[in-house]
Amino acid sequence: MIKIADLITPERIACDIQVTSKKRGLEVLSDMVAGSDSALPANAIFDKLISREKLGSTGLGHGVALPHARMDGNDTATAAFIRTSEAIDFDAFDNEPVDLLFALVVPEHFTDEHLQILARLAEMFSDQPLCRRLRDANDADAMYELLRDWEAAQGST
Repeated sequence: MIKIADLITPERIACDIQVTSKKRGLEVLSDMVAGSDSALPANAIFDKLISREKLGSTGLGHGVALPHARMDGNDTATAAFIRTSEAIDFDAFDNEPVDLLFALVVPEHFTDEHLQILARLAEMFSDQPLCRRLRDANDADAMYELLRDWEAAQGST
């Protein structure tokens, strides 16, 4: 089982990013994922994330979104996480604006792994006390530690 903490680094986490739209949030996340892996250009990541959003919003509700895509050209799963300075409209099913966005990009062949990671992320971000702590965190390192510690507390199943 892939660990969430292995998908992300403090360098791919950002606090209080100023974005005013879903599109801009996805652009920022695409740039962050691409910055970690030159095999994946940011514009290709963005196109995949936008295509996925057209199928239905990845807004989970309670201010959280999990944009995700499968792509050729990479051999590992990679993620980026931002907290926006102001919540943005993300067409979430509960109609609440979103301020926590966790993007996941996995290799095209990661069918089962993709679903397992998304299920784990959905479980993580349904933990409202965790989300409150993420919203209160001072910096990317603190946010990374919260994600890593949450997963460690759950045990690797």
